[in-house]
Amino acid sequence: MLYLVISTVVVGTAYFLLILYFLYHWSKIPQRNFPSHFFPSTAVSIIIPARNEATNIEACVKAVLRQNYPTHLMELIVVDDHSEDDTASIVQSLSDPRIHLIGLADYPIQGLAFKKHGIHTGVQQSRGDLIVCTDADCEMGPEWLRNMVAFFEQEEVQMIAGPVNFHQENNLLERFQSLDFLGMMLLTGAGLQSGLMRMGNGANLAYTRAAFDAVGGFRGVDQLASGDDLFLMHKIEQRYPGQVKFLKSLEATVYTTAMPDWRSFFQQRVRWGTKNTAYQEWRITAVLGLVFGLCWAIIVAFLLSPFVPGFGWCLLILLLAKVGADCLLLSTASTFFQRKDLLRVFWQAQVLHILYIAIVGLWANVRKQYEWKGRQVQ
Repeated sequence: MLYLVISTVVVGTAYFLLILYFLYHWSKIPQRNFPSHFFPSTAVSIIIPARNEATNIEACVKAVLRQNYPTHLMELIVVDDHSEDDTASIVQSLSDPRIHLIGLADYPIQGLAFKKHGIHTGVQQSRGDLIVCTDADCEMGPEWLRNMVAFFEQEEVQMIAGPVNFHQENNLLERFQSLDFLGMMLLTGAGLQSGLMRMGNGANLAYTRAAFDAVGGFRGVDQLASGDDLFLMHKIEQRYPGQVKFLKSLEATVYTTAMPDWRSFFQQRVRWGTKNTAYQEWRITAVLGLVFGLCWAIIVAFLLSPFVPGFGWCLLILLLAKVGADCLLLSTASTFFQRKDLLRVFWQAQVLHILYIAIVGLWANVRKQYEWKGRQVQ
């Protein structure tokens, strides 16, 4: 039993120290507030892959077109991925010379997974020096693009990971996802700042066309349906060390909506989880493994504590470590992103986080099958 308690203390302490490590490096990232008189000079191609996004695409495209950015330096490429609804016709109805609609059906897939093929095709058709990717269900403020480009022009970077948040929550599940995602954004920034792990989100990602071509685009990771963000990031970081950075800016944040029900939430997180075993950076796997192990340890200790003496102490130690660390993490993230209202669901979120990490993590690494955009993916 002594060995069990010691192991529990080690796991709990490791998690708590890890979160403190990330918080320290988050504090070292300078918050960017670019001057209003900044005038960009970079030609930008914004790429939006879209499949069956008739309910979202108009708001997304209009948000992009409203950017405070010189029109002659900006093009918007919407890649229609075999949509079975009115996605393409809605884009065509938005008459603007900056919009270019590409039908993916006109381009052979060449072994790439659908979303990667859509982005690859968009990049090949682009004219900009900087590629900026977002998703069809996203919206952003009018200063988003200027902030991304200002960071690119003032820093030595080949890739920029921008913040992504959820908004317009209607229930506990959606508020939990929003709070959880705030923490993920902090870890994304701190991971890039420290070099411990490199993460990003394809809903707000920018990279130079030169870097994309230099690393061969998605070659080598093309068989995976997901991972158009992380695996490309790892390739660019290997080619250009230290030139992949996180933009810590509220105005550069992209907003999307959380999954509305448990089924779609589960499918989304399984899709994300299927990438775990393909990471080439062992540090990411180690961090994810620690969180996964901690959550399972809490569940096992909870189930056994009424029957096995000593497990109650193990449960207490693990919960103190996780709750204490997560309180620091999420309060810091919610303060920066001005969403402290989400802390009202902190305790419910703790329960949901433990369960979803344990269950989804196990499913994603055993089953490896999910539904995405009406397709069964394996």
